[in-house]
Amino acid sequence: MNDKRTLKEDISIIIAGYKILFKIDKRYIFFPIITSSINSLFPFVILYMSARILTELTGARDLQTLITYAVITISVNLILAFIKRFVDMKNSLYLDIWFVKLDLFLNDINNSMQYEHLENPETRILRDKIAHTQNAVGGGLWQLSERIGDLSYDIFTIIFSVSLTVGMFAMRAEGDLSGIADIINSPYSAVIILVVIFINAGVGMWIGKNEEGRTHTAMRGLADSNRIAFYYSGSVMDSVCGMDIRMFKQTPIILEEIKKKMLNAEYLNETASIARKYRTIRTFMNSIVNIIIFSYVGIKAFSGAFGIGLFLQYTGCVSRFVSGFSELFSDIAGFKHNNIYLKDVLEYVNMPNDMYKGTLSVDKSKNNDYEIEFRNVSFKYTSSNQYALKNVSFKFKIGERLAVVGMNGSGKTTMIKLLCRLYDPTDGVITLNGIDIKKYDYTEYMELFSVVFQDFSLFSFTLGQNLSVSVGYESKRAEKCLAMAGFSERLADMPNGLETSLYRDFEEDGVEISGGEAQKIALARALYKDTPFIVLDEPTAALDPIAEFEIYSKFNEIVEDKTAIYISHRLSSCRFCDDIAVFHEGELIQRGSHDMLIADKRGKYHELWNAQAQYYQENNEIEL
Repeated sequence: MNDKRTLKEDISIIIAGYKILFKIDKRYIFFPIITSSINSLFPFVILYMSARILTELTGARDLQTLITYAVITISVNLILAFIKRFVDMKNSLYLDIWFVKLDLFLNDINNSMQYEHLENPETRILRDKIAHTQNAVGGGLWQLSERIGDLSYDIFTIIFSVSLTVGMFAMRAEGDLSGIADIINSPYSAVIILVVIFINAGVGMWIGKNEEGRTHTAMRGLADSNRIAFYYSGSVMDSVCGMDIRMFKQTPIILEEIKKKMLNAEYLNETASIARKYRTIRTFMNSIVNIIIFSYVGIKAFSGAFGIGLFLQYTGCVSRFVSGFSELFSDIAGFKHNNIYLKDVLEYVNMPNDMYKGTLSVDKSKNNDYEIEFRNVSFKYTSSNQYALKNVSFKFKIGERLAVVGMNGSGKTTMIKLLCRLYDPTDGVITLNGIDIKKYDYTEYMELFSVVFQDFSLFSFTLGQNLSVSVGYESKRAEKCLAMAGFSERLADMPNGLETSLYRDFEEDGVEISGGEAQKIALARALYKDTPFIVLDEPTAALDPIAEFEIYSKFNEIVEDKTAIYISHRLSSCRFCDDIAVFHEGELIQRGSHDMLIADKRGKYHELWNAQAQYYQENNEIEL
């Protein structure tokens, strides 16, 4: 994997990652460090006390001293074991909720990011990549938590081993060993050992760099394969997709794709092969270093520089030092390669939000007498070179009923997105009471609108919570809004009324609702918000003709004194609106009442009306 970054850039990425980790929960940094310090201390306590006991057994053999050493050894180990168990239990508890907290953090980022990014398919791909990389490789923020533990373990191991072996170099070998004693006693011998250790560490770093790089490349391929496989698996479990799967007999091709992607032997075999290769090299190098150092320690012990007890202590500590020093550099290399995944997280978290939020309070508007105006507004999406809206100008006041019609892709929904400030115009300006809407406080401005989008969402919460979009709700108000949306009879049949859970994702007694019922609930939710403007984008598309007629017949009663913007492909459903705006290819080409527009036989509205009217004609009369 081509990964060109300077040391400064790598450090900057790691620090940024730990800042995020600290923001999510600082315990994911501190607990691995505490756990590592205890785990690394355990073997050194045993080595140190074992050396004391063995020295006593081969020397004075004083019973009281031996009992004291034994009591100290057992007591310290029990205390460390108790602390370790407590910390491990806490750490395990926090790890259980780690993925939930991370998901909540990313969801919060998702919900607060600029809508332009949310609607961009690349953002969803990036989010999926983060999730599947974490699951398949353990890369990204999760690995930072593990790496800090591994790094701490290596550092503590080096500190403890050095503190228990440094005295060895001051002890002189005695006796005639044919010149070997002179070499062993020479200060250069310690320098040679350090050089060997650093060479081994360099090799370890090289091994770590190559192993991590090649392994991560292979595992990233596996993660990408799993991401595609999970997509297919999710499709199989989706009830809507399930209808198409059965009708078109798509099961064989889906199962074949899942099998091909999830059981990708190429990536799995490559990963195993890489691990075997580099572990063999690392083991071989560590063995050579251990032989050299053990020979040094053994000769000193043989010459009488120290006894069998210290020999056990020094050899054990040296072995752990070599291993810890080698792993330290390997873990440092691991940090570098984890930055490949961490960059994806940082890119997602730090997506720019350059939409101006404004500071002017909407409450400064006079007596809620709102007037919206589009002034030569043009807009094009960043992913397109074509304008979705071109030089659109119109205005409407509070209490008006405006129907917006036009063919698919004419710019109707884009106009609504601009009105609600999901996007800002590329050119031109939208004003509220003569003031650019960008100057108003963003949150306050958004509170002016209730919208039923064509692709709305209901969640697996209670019916009441879906209406209020909060944990609590006003029962009478919720029931009134549902009644206005034509949902009263269905509400009466629900086992727990407003406390009935929608769908059965989390509650066994949840209810499955039809598309038409969901549309009524979405309309009731818009009414519950009780805002000056209500925007309905194809609000009756899933309703049967009778339910649709009921909505239209009492539309004025439903919206009351609110300003209503109604988007529909069915021109027959727009006749209750006194004002109709006709969009075509991103432009506002006509505006007026139904009678006015239908009278213009060369106009687009007349063309669209008659194209639909032929399906409703009976005895050559239009019955719309």
